[in-house]
Amino acid sequence: MVGGEAAAAMEELVSGVRQAADFAEQFRSYSESEKQWKARMEFILRHLPDYRDPPDGGGRLDQLLSLSMVWANHLFLGCSYSKDLLDKVMEMADGIEVEDVPQFTTRSELMKKHQS
Repeated sequence: MVGGEAAAAMEELVSGVRQAADFAEQFRSYSESEKQWKARMEFILRHLPDYRDPPDGGGRLDQLLSLSMVWANHLFLGCSYSKDLLDKVMEMADGIEVEDVPQFTTRSELMKKHQS
């Protein structure tokens, strides 16, 4: 009956993943493309266990959602943030693969080229 137990365990795992994805869906912004949302949802789901709100509140989930937006805004829109914050979100996103990420030139890079 080992096969039946493995199938039941797999079904439970798939159900848990589906529930987590359904939970995360409520945080999708109407302006996010499918590609952006897929990447940000992966970021959220990866760290959700560490950022669940404690019973007394505390806003840990809000913090995770904010970090996910910082990462997505930096990646897809070229927004800049403090070095410490970017280091944190880039470390949290390590291993999340996004295809065809836009390339941005910062104002500082443009100014350096212009001064040369």
